[in-house]
Amino acid sequence: MIKTTVEVNGMMCGMCESHVNEAVRKNFTVKKVQSSHTKGKTEILSEEALDQEKLKDAIGQTGYEVGRIRSEPYQKKGFFSGFFSKK
Repeated sequence: MIKTTVEVNGMMCGMCESHVNEAVRKNFTVKKVQSSHTKGKTEILSEEALDQEKLKDAIGQTGYEVGRIRSEPYQKKGFFSGFFSKK
């Protein structure tokens, strides 16, 4: 899994978050997408790395300004993950 975090400027409310989330879902196959207008970011979980230029374009077409995009490996952390971690 890959976690992609996108800085998105211009979101002012929950409807703005929905517009960004829908743009991501329409253009990419994702497991989860969640935007926060108060934090100014969108977090996306996907099986594969996303094309950053296509992502910037898809969100930009909604009228919001895209800032920095970061991708990193993601591993779901459950309650017992700390007990059974490999050392």
